[in-house]
Amino acid sequence: MPHILIVEDETIIRSALRRLLERNQYQVSEAGSVQEAQERYSIPGFDLVVSDLRLPGAPGTELIKLAQGAPVLIMTSYASLRSAVDSMKMGAVDYIAKPFDHDEMLQAVARILKDRQSLKNTPSGERPSTARGEKAPASDGEIGIIGSCGAMQDLFGKIRKVAPTDSNVLIQGESGTGKELVARALHNLSRRAKAPLISVNCAAIPETLIESELFGHEKGAFTGASAGRAGLVEAADGGTLFLDEIGELPLEAQARLLRVLQEGEIRRVGSVQSQKVDVRLIAATHRDLKTLAKTGQFREDLYYRLHVISLRLPPLRERGSDVVEIARAFLERQRTRMGRADLRFAADAEQAIRHYSWPGNVRELENAIERAAILCESPDISAELLGIDIELDTLDDLEQEDLLGDTSLLPSAHEPTEDLSLEDYFQHFVLEHQDHMTETELARKLGISRKCLWERRQRLGIPRRKSNAVADG
Repeated sequence: MPHILIVEDETIIRSALRRLLERNQYQVSEAGSVQEAQERYSIPGFDLVVSDLRLPGAPGTELIKLAQGAPVLIMTSYASLRSAVDSMKMGAVDYIAKPFDHDEMLQAVARILKDRQSLKNTPSGERPSTARGEKAPASDGEIGIIGSCGAMQDLFGKIRKVAPTDSNVLIQGESGTGKELVARALHNLSRRAKAPLISVNCAAIPETLIESELFGHEKGAFTGASAGRAGLVEAADGGTLFLDEIGELPLEAQARLLRVLQEGEIRRVGSVQSQKVDVRLIAATHRDLKTLAKTGQFREDLYYRLHVISLRLPPLRERGSDVVEIARAFLERQRTRMGRADLRFAADAEQAIRHYSWPGNVRELENAIERAAILCESPDISAELLGIDIELDTLDDLEQEDLLGDTSLLPSAHEPTEDLSLEDYFQHFVLEHQDHMTETELARKLGISRKCLWERRQRLGIPRRKSNAVADG
């Protein structure tokens, strides 16, 4: 079980983080300062140190030296993000900006620990890291994203072509499809890979603060601005700026961003001086920016600046067998994290994973598997534990099965099939086979979903046999 040290002076944050990590099968120790950590523990003995940047006494970056090679993850607020980037130059393995959600922290921890384990297993000692500014491991290919379907292979080809350029990229896709992974792949395969990748969720920053956060401000620019501060665009100088949910960016901030793209310069809030920046912009959205531009909710000139290269990330429901491959990768992560090598999907779980529409996409799939792995008391993870009821779900994309593939279920030669309409044939088929087939089997042989079968029964007045209902319920 990996042993993690948390160094954080805020008791509430430290306790919450400890509970989160312990719930996910990590051994956790804690300290309120660098000095306390030194006095109580042998810091190099930990698998990972998670430290706040600003601590009483010595800053969190002091732990980088004290860890003697053990990875250090720096936590920082947006206000001190420039310092976080500097801390990476000092040797921190990565940073995470506050406020962060639980999934974001767990993903960062899992990634760092996986890299550390890979490093131990690599005889040459070459670092297979995926931290910001470093290349993705070869185990998942140079892209670092799972996907075998045609749409994803096409996307990977475009990423390889686009990454070496400095062209702006707009990534479009539903929430939870993995747009940030695409942005990370573009950065890792670019000439800017050794410089920072600064990720910003435009929807997570209050509208009143977003200009200051992105472009910085001068002392006295507004109430509470007691000192000048660099913004996130400056922090990304020489590297890549990833703006997630750019459709939520206010119009005034859009005008400032347009200046960055057109002139390659920024002006801090409250300043009359401009300064040059060298930033590659990658933006992402789940909204239709073209429509927003037409209705005046998004600047049309900015839209066309962003739309130099457009990449579409398909939803999980359009990725065929990828969903099972991704699910198995997530399950393997849970096996490792929880020390339960016996965990596996039951047959009904794999079927549910394959046929469910996953409206929350990859993020929903990952959360469902994590929840199921935690709650599972036996080696087999069932569809019920995943929270999927494929029998009652209103899905229309159940696996199609051609009736012609099973001639035993076709009407016999003496039956007047040519005189039957489609509705007549449906009724004839259901009445003939419902005594020995479940509703699921009937639906599959007809090539429709259970919901559709139920609706047609209602419309045609075909009751379910009681024996069938009991057996299938």
